[in-house]
Amino acid sequence: MGDSTTSATTSSATPPAVASIDSEQLHQTLNAQSGAEKRALSYSQTIHKLFCQTLQSKLPGDRILADYFRAHKKHGSKDRRVIRETLFGLFRWHGWLKLIPLKDDSQQAITEQWFAQLALTATLEAHSWQDIVSAWRGFAGLGEPAINAQADSGSGSNSGSDSDALKIKQALLAAAFPGQAFPLTALAPDWFWAHFDQDSDKQKRLVESLSTRPPIWGRLQGISLAKAQAKLIEQGIAASGSDYFNDAINLGHKSINLNGVALYSQGKLEIQDLGSQVIGNICAPRADESWWDACSGAGGKSLQLRSLMLQQDKGAKGSVVASDIRRKPLVELSKRAKRAGFGQISTQPWQSDALPVAAGHFDGVLVDAPCSCTGTWRRNPDMRWLDDASAITDKANLQLDILCRACEAVRPGGVLVYATCSISPVENQQVIEAFLAKRPDFSLQTLTHPFTGEATQMLTVLPYQADSDGMFVTKMVRQGE
Repeated sequence: MGDSTTSATTSSATPPAVASIDSEQLHQTLNAQSGAEKRALSYSQTIHKLFCQTLQSKLPGDRILADYFRAHKKHGSKDRRVIRETLFGLFRWHGWLKLIPLKDDSQQAITEQWFAQLALTATLEAHSWQDIVSAWRGFAGLGEPAINAQADSGSGSNSGSDSDALKIKQALLAAAFPGQAFPLTALAPDWFWAHFDQDSDKQKRLVESLSTRPPIWGRLQGISLAKAQAKLIEQGIAASGSDYFNDAINLGHKSINLNGVALYSQGKLEIQDLGSQVIGNICAPRADESWWDACSGAGGKSLQLRSLMLQQDKGAKGSVVASDIRRKPLVELSKRAKRAGFGQISTQPWQSDALPVAAGHFDGVLVDAPCSCTGTWRRNPDMRWLDDASAITDKANLQLDILCRACEAVRPGGVLVYATCSISPVENQQVIEAFLAKRPDFSLQTLTHPFTGEATQMLTVLPYQADSDGMFVTKMVRQGE
């Protein structure tokens, strides 16, 4: 397996069918003898099953994983961690791992290739379960790496070291498989690059961010950063603030049981990515304004709008109406608002094409439109391999339709904010241009990018700018008073 120069065959997008081999036969074929080898073999079969199931069903990997753990309660915390982190690591590096050449198309070679993917994922991610990794390397016929990947993919740092870390990992694979190229752009699907800025430096920086996980970002409600940090420290959670928003808090990269965090159960902490927080800050609702969140989902931005009102005036009389076509997320929003002690938030579901709220009534309307979610690929690495170009190209008409309907709720002189968690112009700038051609009574406002200081009318947050998800937002004013 270590000498790939004799073969021009590369793997397909779907991994080899290791899981279809009889378990006992696989144990005998690979001669798994030690406890570590047997555990490594068991993990490999479980991870392969979950990996294939995710690719074939095109359902989010976290949902597949949650269903699996719910049905298999035998796994302890270490088992869950090995399975979870290896699974998502495989997706993070899939663009490179699928380029690993096969010596031939025999079952043995295919099996070895799968174990190579597992072992290399663990090395690239700097996983700590070395006994398992060593067993996987043995099953794959791989020697010890000539280059140590060193950098932790969970660091999420946006310093120059990200570029160095990625080069080291690229060199590690090149050393393991001489003659096989592992280009940076392979870490995202080919179709995506047709919908992203063609500037090579931006592409490189985006790939660097895609190879790391963003931290868990939260937003504070009714409590200062200093007090929140002190309370979190009492529970063993180190947290830091943001250079950009005074209510943002960085909770690091370790998994957190939110239900065990007092600030969360008290409604003083909500999980919301820093990029997402940009949207509410662009809305900038005043304390006495009425706002409609037209595509609210479970209401993270509805809560943010109300929180921003209360920061200005503890008795703020402003209000937020949240709407969605799904009832369940609106029920969840009501629970979250109650937990935070927020009044002045109500829900009104979309029941037809007709507006669920009064026309011409609101000081501000937020349309956080359904989109491809390409901006969240750091957090959901499986999604870049589950979707195809239609994830971007099929939504523009729907986005424009929602925007054209929702804009009717803006009063003359009021504002309309359009946002997505996509970083593709097809879903962003092009939708706004089409909207303005239809509705000349709306005009763009100039915004200041919170992370770069750039003045722009079309604000795109790229993941590498502040260690966040990617987002797009623009703000328009309706003519008249």
